[in-house]
Amino acid sequence: MAAIEAILFDAYGTLFDLRSAVTPHTAKLGDRADRLAALWRQKQLEYTWTASLRGAYRDFEAITQDALAFALAAEKISDPGLAAGLLQSFHALAPYPDAEATLRALKARNLRLGILSNGTPEMLSQLIASQPFAALLQPVVSVDAVKVFKPDARVYRLGVETLGIAPGRIGFVSGNAWDAGGAAAFGFQVFWINRAGQPAEYDLAGRATVLSALGELPSVLEQKTS
Repeated sequence: MAAIEAILFDAYGTLFDLRSAVTPHTAKLGDRADRLAALWRQKQLEYTWTASLRGAYRDFEAITQDALAFALAAEKISDPGLAAGLLQSFHALAPYPDAEATLRALKARNLRLGILSNGTPEMLSQLIASQPFAALLQPVVSVDAVKVFKPDARVYRLGVETLGIAPGRIGFVSGNAWDAGGAAAFGFQVFWINRAGQPAEYDLAGRATVLSALGELPSVLEQKTS
């Protein structure tokens, strides 16, 4: 196995906790909060895949808004102020508690660290700018450059072209199984963060290193290179 020279991270659901978009609004949402969060994410992903298959790209900002509108309608919620607040929260997601320490540990190993995400450049800039680890992540690559969403191979190829490193020397980290599967098929060395302990799919058990938390990554990398 080739030595890893750089690591690309997915942003949404990997470094940043999607549930934190809904948490500030649980008082208003009550027992609908979990259903809304799950449906919002489900439709967000569905709309990206449908857009790619149809060759009708709409950026992640528009798709995120449409997905939220559907989720709110499904829950029979008509509250423009709440909708605006949820979108604002999505643009300021909280990182997972182990994200910063993980990134700093990896940077100490002289690895290049970056992001490869469905988010627009503006969304990603807003998401990362206020974080203490922002300077550790360079490059931050958006699918906007190729106008197709993951898991299309063109997205992962964009990561290769941006880094100028062969796929087999790039580590890719995602908390989304479908994304990890796409990256593994492309040829990256993949680390799937399976926080929910869900069954393996997309042949990830054989093609990826499966972790239960982001914080396990530095020690696992050390074991692979020792």
